[in-house]
Amino acid sequence: MKNTQRLPLGNRMKSYFSKPANVICVVFLVLLILMVVLPLFTLLIGSLTVNGNQEAIYIGNGAAEGDFTFHHWTELLTSKEFDYASIKFWIPLWQSTLMALLACAVAVGFGGIVAWFITRSDLPGKKYISTIFVFPYIMPSWAMAMFWENFFKNTEMNAGMGMLQSVTGICVPERIVYGLFPCAMSLGLHYAPFAYILIGGILRNMDANLEEAATVLKTSRFKILRRITLPIVMPALVSTVLLVFSSSISSFTVPFFLNKSSINSGNNFISISVQMRSLINSGFTKGQGYVLAIILMLFSIGILTLNNWFTGSRRSFTTVTGKSGQVSLVKLGKARIIVAIILLIVVTFFAIMPLFSFAMESLLEVPGDWSTFTLRYWLSTEAFEGSNKGDTIGILRSGLMWRAMGRSLLLSVIVSLVAGTFGLLIGYAVARKRNSKLATTVSDLAFLPYLIPSMSFGAVYLALSYTKGFTWLDGSFFLLILVGSIKFMPFASRTGTSAMLQLSGEIEEAAIIIGVPWFKRMTKVLFPIQKASFISGYLLPFISCMREMSLFVLLAASYTTLVTTVLQEYSRTGLTQASNAINLLIIVFVLVIQFVVNKLTGASIDKGVGGN
Repeated sequence: MKNTQRLPLGNRMKSYFSKPANVICVVFLVLLILMVVLPLFTLLIGSLTVNGNQEAIYIGNGAAEGDFTFHHWTELLTSKEFDYASIKFWIPLWQSTLMALLACAVAVGFGGIVAWFITRSDLPGKKYISTIFVFPYIMPSWAMAMFWENFFKNTEMNAGMGMLQSVTGICVPERIVYGLFPCAMSLGLHYAPFAYILIGGILRNMDANLEEAATVLKTSRFKILRRITLPIVMPALVSTVLLVFSSSISSFTVPFFLNKSSINSGNNFISISVQMRSLINSGFTKGQGYVLAIILMLFSIGILTLNNWFTGSRRSFTTVTGKSGQVSLVKLGKARIIVAIILLIVVTFFAIMPLFSFAMESLLEVPGDWSTFTLRYWLSTEAFEGSNKGDTIGILRSGLMWRAMGRSLLLSVIVSLVAGTFGLLIGYAVARKRNSKLATTVSDLAFLPYLIPSMSFGAVYLALSYTKGFTWLDGSFFLLILVGSIKFMPFASRTGTSAMLQLSGEIEEAAIIIGVPWFKRMTKVLFPIQKASFISGYLLPFISCMREMSLFVLLAASYTTLVTTVLQEYSRTGLTQASNAINLLIIVFVLVIQFVVNKLTGASIDKGVGGN
C-alpha cells in the first residue's frame, strides 16, 4: 500500500528553503512589511495622537503628548472658525485638482498630437523631434517651473526682467507667471512626453489593416480618427490622464517655485502638498500634516487602482496582430513643411531653451540686462551682497555646494545599489515563483511605494522618526538612504521581473544539473544574459534619486544636506542666480547620466514611439 503520510514539518521546511526563490520571497515579505506597511500605520497613528508639547498646547483642553485625539481630522476637515478648514484644506484641494486637470489636458493634447504626427504622418524630422521631445520628462519637473518663471517674469511685478520682456518688451500679467495657470502648464509640459510615449506606442503597434479597410470604403480621415483610432488608443489616453492627474495633484516642487505672487494681487495659490509641508514643519500642526499625507496617499492609490481596473477590463481590445504592419501614412501635402517647422520650434523651445535660460539667469546680475554680465555667481570667493549666509559664494568655489553635491552623489549611488540589488532579487524570485500567492504579494508590496506621492512617503518616515525607539533616525543620512531605496525600488523590481520573465527556466536548470551554486548562476549565467536590463535597474534609481526634491524635503537635517535642498533654499531666499546655476549643473549631470544609460543598455525612452 502506498505511503501517503506527509513528511515531517522540519523536512518540509528544509525542502522549501532549499530553493533560493522561496528564501528570497520570505525574506522580502518580512522586509517589505517592516519597511512599507508598518510605517504607514505609524503615519496613521501620528494623525490620531498628540505629537509633542507644542501640539498639546495648541489643542488645549488638557491634552498631553501621546494622547489619542481626532482633533487633527476634525479641525482640518470641518472647522469653520476663521474658515480654517476652507483655507487649510478645501481651497488647496480644489486648486490642486484644477491644476491637475489642466495639466492632464496639456499633457494629453500636446503629447498626443506629437505622437500622431510622428507615427501616422509623413512629417519630416521625426528622429530629431522624437529624441528631444523627451528632454522635459528626463529633467526634474521643477526645472520647467524655473524656466517658466525665468521666461515670463517682468519688472511690473517686481520680479526682475525675464527673457520675454528683455527681447520684446512685453510684460504679461502676474497670473501668467505665478499661480494656477503656470503650475498646470509646467506640469503638463513635463508630462507631455509621458503621454507621447504611451499613446505613440499604441499607435505604432496597432494593426494597419483597420485603417486601410476604412480607407478602401471611402471613409473620411476625420471619421477614421474618431471611430477607429481614438477608441484603440483610449486605454492609453485614460492611463495617461489618470497617471498625470495623480502625479500632478501631489506635486510639491512646481507649486513651490511658482507660488511667489504678492498677497494683494488676488493671485494666491497654495497646493495641497505645499500646505502639507507647511503644517508638518509647524510644531503646532504636525498631526494635521499627517492627515493631509494620508488623504493624498489614498487619493493617488485610488486613482491608480481605477487605472488598473480600466486597463484590465479592456484586455480583449487587440491592437497587435500577425497581419499587415505597414502603416499608410497620412500625406500632409503642402502643410508638411509648415507643420514640421512649427513642431521643431515648439519642441526645441521647451527642450533646449530651459538650459539656455538657466545659464543666462546665472550670468546676469540684473535679469534681462546683458550689460550686467558676471561670473561671480559661479566663481566669486566673496559672499553675495545681501546674503545672510556667509558661505553663499560662487557655486564652483563653494564648499557648501560641493559637499551637498557629494552627499547627493553618495546617496544616489547607495540608493541605486540597494534598490537595484533588491529589485534584481525580487525579480528573480517573482519570475521563478510566478502565480504563487507569496510571489504576487511580494511583487505588490515592492510596487506599493510607487503609488504613494513622494511628499506623503517622506511624511510616513518623518512620523516614524518621531516614534519612540526610532528617534535616532531623525535627520540622519541613513534615513535618506532608507527612504530613497524603498521609494525607488519599484523601478528596479519591475525591471528585474521583466528581465527574468524573458529568460527560460531551462537555462538555470542546466546550470543546476552540473552543480553550479546559486550565487554563481546569478553572476556568471543569468546576469550576463540580461546585463542591459539589470544595469538599467541600477541606473534608473540613481538618476531619479539625484534629481529628487519632494521626497527628501521633509527629511533633510538642514538645507545644506543635499544639492536639491541647497537649490530650494537659495530660490526661497532670493538668490535666483545661484539657484539657476545649481539647477543647470543638476540637469546637465542628469542628461549625461541618461546618455550613459543609453550607451550601456541600448535603451532610450523615445524608442517607445519609434520615430525615424
